[in-house]
Amino acid sequence: MIVRQFINWVRTAPAGERAEATRALARAWLISDLSEDDRAAAEGALLMLLDDPSPLVRQAMAEVFARSADVPASIVAALSVDQPSVAIPILEHSPLLIDADLVDIVATGNPETQCAIARRAELPPSVSAAIAEVGCASAALELIENPAAALVPFSIDRIVERHGHLAAIREALLALEDLPAATRLALAERLSSTLAHFVAARQWLNPDRAQRAASEALERSTVNVAAQSRGQDMAALIKHLRSTGQLNAGLVLRALLSGNLDLFEEALVELSGLARNRVAALLHDRGAVGLNALLAKAGIPESTYPAFRAALDATREVGFVGTVGGATRLSRRMVERVLTQCEQGTAAQSLLILLRRFATESALEEARLYCDELVAAMQFPDPVEDFDEPTDEMILAEPLDTVEPYDDDPQMLALEAPEVEYDDNELVEQPEEIEEDFVWDNRIEPVFDDYASFDGFAGQDNDRSIAA
Repeated sequence: MIVRQFINWVRTAPAGERAEATRALARAWLISDLSEDDRAAAEGALLMLLDDPSPLVRQAMAEVFARSADVPASIVAALSVDQPSVAIPILEHSPLLIDADLVDIVATGNPETQCAIARRAELPPSVSAAIAEVGCASAALELIENPAAALVPFSIDRIVERHGHLAAIREALLALEDLPAATRLALAERLSSTLAHFVAARQWLNPDRAQRAASEALERSTVNVAAQSRGQDMAALIKHLRSTGQLNAGLVLRALLSGNLDLFEEALVELSGLARNRVAALLHDRGAVGLNALLAKAGIPESTYPAFRAALDATREVGFVGTVGGATRLSRRMVERVLTQCEQGTAAQSLLILLRRFATESALEEARLYCDELVAAMQFPDPVEDFDEPTDEMILAEPLDTVEPYDDDPQMLALEAPEVEYDDNELVEQPEEIEEDFVWDNRIEPVFDDYASFDGFAGQDNDRSIAA
């Protein structure tokens, strides 16, 4: 009976009152002990309210039913495809929506609904892949920042490919702890490309020079990322470099001159197709025949063979001990040694140009690090060492006005002033007998008043008080 009265009333009631009444009816459906007839009538009334012209009514219903699993599936399905203000609570929290429904809504929805799905507490890989494939940038950002989302590497790579030019996306991805090395390098590629286009568009640099600067920065980033990669992560990084055309002779030589021997060996394994132990044996062979054969198998230009041979010889002799920056930066000592040997021989001009560029870069990088260390040392100086406890000699050497009294010290008691007797108007001094073996400590100096001079005290009775 009550539900029937509600249906008659809701036809003419204002929108605000209808919304509050709908909220109360939805709560009654969830928590009240309704009879079968009343429950059927209430469900019919709720279905009828889905056609209410005011979104406030449908929004009130969605807010009540959003987290419940006891709601009629037809009501949830209708609310999930409503306008964003109504559908967002259902899309973000409803446990009744299956993966297929969510994927379809991601494909056909707007950015607001995509973001709502990306914020769900439990997001399976299929829905995450749909957002990564067709979702907007804001939905992708919500997906990355959602700790409950199941993100597979393929989905991450797709986000980098579609939205890697955006700084917010790059920062959110780099904050992930288990981000693969290949993905980190892909983010560095997008960043370098974005900066190169920006500088060229501003006409700060010509396009060729901007592109060369971006390529050099990307090579440095590659060596830096590779220095932190091991095992399968390193293998995936090498495959990524080869697929993108970055695994060239310049990068391999930079890795060797930086002391990143893992990247150097893995690159030769990938390029030559030989087994890892075979490549290691050829690299440790001191003869030039095996190294030349390995480099030829890897497709390395013959003009660069002298640099690789000189670098390997220097590595065996001096290694990279004490190198600034570890295995992430070019070793200045190594680069200069290889450059000197190549200049003395018959190296190609292109190789000399590359090595001179490496020498300049290593010198600048070492100077920057040195200056950073100097600045850090000035900002955080070494703590002052604690002084030892003061000795008696140190205390006696201080002025008398700073020395604390020692009532129990025999030496200090011996220095006390003698007794003075007053007879008529004449000041008579009666010193006590002092032991003959006592020696006056010349280090104790009398303390004069700050505003008096020596002349003022000469020939006056004040001398006695000072001596006392």
